[in-house]
Amino acid sequence: MSVPKAARLRAEQLRAELERHNRLYYEQDSPEVSDAEYDRLFRELVALEEQHAELRSSDSPTQRVGGAPLAELEPVRHELPMLSIKTETDTEDSGAANFDARMLRELGAQAAPLEYAAELKFDGLAISLLYEDGLLTRAATRGDGEVGENVTQNVRTIRSIPLRLRGKPPARLEVRGEIFMNRSDFERFNQRQQAAGLKQFVNPRNSAAGAVRQLDPKLTAQRPLRFFAYGIGVAEGWKLPPTQGKVLDALEEFGLPVNGERKVVKGPAGLIEYHRRVGALREKLPFDIDGVVYKVNRLELQRELGFEAREPRWAVAHKYPAQEEVTEVVGIEVQVGRT
Repeated sequence: MSVPKAARLRAEQLRAELERHNRLYYEQDSPEVSDAEYDRLFRELVALEEQHAELRSSDSPTQRVGGAPLAELEPVRHELPMLSIKTETDTEDSGAANFDARMLRELGAQAAPLEYAAELKFDGLAISLLYEDGLLTRAATRGDGEVGENVTQNVRTIRSIPLRLRGKPPARLEVRGEIFMNRSDFERFNQRQQAAGLKQFVNPRNSAAGAVRQLDPKLTAQRPLRFFAYGIGVAEGWKLPPTQGKVLDALEEFGLPVNGERKVVKGPAGLIEYHRRVGALREKLPFDIDGVVYKVNRLELQRELGFEAREPRWAVAHKYPAQEEVTEVVGIEVQVGRT
């Protein structure tokens, strides 16, 4: 049975409107409508798709609620390994200067001043998203870097992750990024858990990681997860931009959330200034970070620098001192059980 033109047009309008509200809420923290109004639009789309099954598509917002529970998570071999980044344990300015000096030794002093892409180091779960012809077809955890776990059904419930890319994306594009929770979302989630007499979680990172690896996608859908893209793996049918900064700009144009605190800087002075600025901003961010990441900006120089063991030579994570608090123990309870 053919779908009436008015119903098809309304369904398209509702999908576009719901995805726009998702971006406003999850990426820009500036919602335009109340939760009740969002739910009304969502229910209208559900009703249309139930009335006309031909309207239901894999990239519809209605498909984010989660599918049937899985028996287990299937392994996924990454086409390009998801390598870890070397950590600079020197949390002072000298940590940034040391990285720049190391890059100049590798590339030759004539390359100075080097240009770097400086980004936040998110404290969440690394994820790989595969888009084919613009459609999200697979999501996988990092795992051991070579083999991860297929968590596609779970990731599809995360509203900040687009099910279909905008514009003219590559034929195959693997997007890499981080799944995390805002601190305020985590606190509200734990309050709901406590009110329901359910398990509470220690921190946002553990809660996010546990949610993504659930066997029941409906449980994942209940947690307020978010996502930021920070790089790519496989890219086919795309002339790559020349720099890391331009890659992130392109991902943003495709509709992927990319954090706005990134910056392209030059030389050790630029790295140091960025590290200091983000350090001062750290407590005001809505999510947890434990450092920043520096990457040689030009992709051709990244290729020239290559890899060492399981780490890229052209990148480093520059951490901050561990956050510590002083507290007082006012009492303890001792319980003796049967065992």
